[in-house]
Amino acid sequence: MATTVIGSGGSEHVVLSDGYRRIRIDVARGTLCHGPVCLGYLLEGLGGIDGRIMSLRRLVSLNRLGRFARHLYPREPRAPRWIASLRAHDALQDGAHHRDIAIALFGANMVRQNWGRGSDCLRLRVQRLVRGGHRMVNGGYQALLS
Repeated sequence: MATTVIGSGGSEHVVLSDGYRRIRIDVARGTLCHGPVCLGYLLEGLGGIDGRIMSLRRLVSLNRLGRFARHLYPREPRAPRWIASLRAHDALQDGAHHRDIAIALFGANMVRQNWGRGSDCLRLRVQRLVRGGHRMVNGGYQALLS
């Protein structure tokens, strides 16, 4: 799937995606809207070059394989925590208590063994997840996009 977005000032961005992985191409000059184009890749300076080279590797692989290569898109290690934070936030918004949230996230056995048994670890963990979800819902998600 390809999507062309024309931004303010006439700049173009093309996003190639399979729904999970994506490559964004910024059009430095010209347009993609009027037929075939010749692709050139511009590398300026050394700051952030690793990310740019990875993008180029992904594009070359897409061209060769005709699909996105999974190994060039490592899993985000923080994603499970982000998901748990959003689930905790949603549950709290629906009226759930912290103990209910813990049961939903970690299971009834874990809560039965650890909730209120001399350690506040599980309760504090739920509180951190709720705070994290609240931050993400109130604009913190934007940091994930950069």
